[in-house]
Amino acid sequence: MQAICDFVHDRIVFNYANARATRTAAEAYQEGTGVCRDYAHLAIAFCRALNIPARYCTGYLSDIGTPAPFPPGDFAAWFEAYLDGRWQTFDPRNNTPRIGRVLIARGRDAADVAMVTTFGPNTLEGFRVWTDEML
Repeated sequence: MQAICDFVHDRIVFNYANARATRTAAEAYQEGTGVCRDYAHLAIAFCRALNIPARYCTGYLSDIGTPAPFPPGDFAAWFEAYLDGRWQTFDPRNNTPRIGRVLIARGRDAADVAMVTTFGPNTLEGFRVWTDEML
């Protein structure tokens, strides 16, 4: 599984400016750019091609265990694969274990677990997520 994460991590360059909600896993591979959603989609596609059950996860990553200065928290995507009789977490975008993930939803892909689905005009006034390490 780590080989899949390493390949995807090395293949895609993270770039918010190039993000688009309609990018497929194949397009992420071809274009070599994207955001965490694209990393997760491509890794899931490889898992499924190898007959490894995989599901898309969305939520927030904490800054626990990361060196200061801490970047602002961000909505994130990763995936889980069913290995050795249990679901295990993998994150090809960051490609390193992280402490304190705040899972919001799981699904087949990003379309299953949209952060927000709205109809008509709307304005998000604020949204804040934080994590604290409990000793």
